[in-house]
Parts: sequence; C-alpha cells; structure tokens
Amino acid sequence: MENFPVVNMEQLNGEERQATMEKINDACENWGFFELVNHGISHELMDKVEKLTKEHYRKCMEQRFKEMVASKGLEAVNSEIEDLDWESTFFLRHLPFSNISQIPDLDEDYREAMKEFAVELEKLAEQLLDLLCENLGLDKGYLKKAFYGSEGPNFGTKVSNYPPCPKPDLIKGLRAHTDAGGIILLFQDDKVSGLQLLKDGQWIDVPPMHHSIVINLGDQLEVITNGKYKSVMHRVIAQPDGNRMSIASFYNPGDDAFISPAPAMLEKQTEECPTYPKFVFDDYMKLYSGLKFQAKEPRFEAMKAMESIATV
Repeated sequence: MENFPVVNMEQLNGEERQATMEKINDACENWGFFELVNHGISHELMDKVEKLTKEHYRKCMEQRFKEMVASKGLEAVNSEIEDLDWESTFFLRHLPFSNISQIPDLDEDYREAMKEFAVELEKLAEQLLDLLCENLGLDKGYLKKAFYGSEGPNFGTKVSNYPPCPKPDLIKGLRAHTDAGGIILLFQDDKVSGLQLLKDGQWIDVPPMHHSIVINLGDQLEVITNGKYKSVMHRVIAQPDGNRMSIASFYNPGDDAFISPAPAMLEKQTEECPTYPKFVFDDYMKLYSGLKFQAKEPRFEAMKAMESIATV
C-alpha cells in the first residue's frame, strides 16, 4: 500500500519546491487528502486550542453526551445503527460573519484562541488554494475568486469529540460521506485515531501526527476542476478506548457563488470526460443536506438536470 501523502510546506521555499508541488498534485488527483507539516501555524497555539477544546468537552459536553446515549439506549444496541453518529459537536462560524461571541458555555480564553486559530487557518486555506491554482494552470487567485460570491466565502469550524464507544462495530463515529464544500483543514487528535478515507475500494487510516493539519478536498473543487481533483468518501470509526478530538474547518464558497468548471479545465478535457454541472452553491447545499451520506455522483447528476431545465 502506498504511503499516505505528507507534505512539508517548508520545502516549498527551496530546491525541493517542484517535487513538493508534484506531491500535492498527486494527492489531489489520487487521494483527495494530504497531511501538512511545517504549515506556519504555531505549535503553541495548536496546543492551547487542543487543551481548551478537551477541557470544554469535559466541563460542558461530556455529561450531555452520556445523557443522550442513555436516552437512546445506545450502549445496549445489537444491530448496526445507520441514522446516528457517535460524536459530540458544536459549530463556529467565522465568515462572512462570526458567531463565536454568541456560543454559550465558551470560556473567554477559548473564544479568543479559536478566533486566533481561525485567522491562521483562513490564511492557510487561501495559500493552499493558490498552490492548487498553480498546479492546475489557473491564474493565481482564481479559486478564491470562484468561491467569493457577493459577500466572500463561508468559513466555519465543526468542533467534535468522539468518546469511547462500547459498540464500535455497530455505531460509526461519523458515517461515510464526501464534504460538500471547498477545502477542509482538520486539526485532529494525535493519539486517538479513527479517520479513514476510501481509496481503490479500501478504507485507509489517516495517520494521527502531532501538530499536523490534514487537508481534504470538497465537492466544489471536483466540479471546478471538472473531475481532475476529487472529493473522496471518508468516515470516522468509533474507538473502544480514548476520546478523539477533531477540529475541522471548512473554507467554502459563499451562498450565492456561481460554481462551474473552470474554462481552462474544459480546454484540457478529453471526449470521454463528461462536463460537470454549473450551479449556485446554496442550491447544491440544499440538495446535499438530505443526501450527505450517499454517493456524490447522483448529486452532480441532479444539479445537471436542474441546469438543463433552467436552459429549456
């Protein structure tokens, strides 16, 4: 089995730049995922975010999760659960406006740390989008502009904990899906594993690494690149021991952003490669909300059908 792609961003600044860019390109084409080290976000800030996230779970969310498990009788299930995930989550919105000040139960130092972390992740997301543009032969800034809409991109964070599960063979931490949006930046637990991606029909572990940021591509980048880059099915396996932290930040198009294959990508396509649909991002999200845990291809076909109706 090939090694999971790990990209050292410091190597973009020297003679290994071309090889590093090729590694990123290969990961986008064949994995839909890669892991970043030396990405420029301070380890001190990451340690602080991790410490405060785990403290917040213990103080504010752990008991609620236990009560939910008890109320649904999940510890005693004897058949596979397919409509629920073994996770405790809350969501933070950063762009086009922030809701961090409105989230209850967050200590002030946690709010400030998450604000600071979001600023760093936003910069990293936009840096990565420009690296993808370079690999794709698109003008610098093309992907950021494509995501912009009238109010800028949507950017938010899903903070999750995956507690120890007594029936990990029957309940998934998070059911298999592709991500609907643009580019996803994940700060995950470096001790408790669980994230897997589907490659060539096999589930492959995404290795926990200290101070790394895991990157994966969402459906919108598959559309804009007309299938050159892929969004990939992934899931979280619940674990019998250990509480897994996951902080996933989604840099997505604005609600009214018009998403379509880049003309430069269509020029390169071969006849056997179909053209992906054109749509407004919010219309895709409305469809996705009911079909998240299903294959992406029928979603693309549905958007193409809507496009056909609109042009009749």
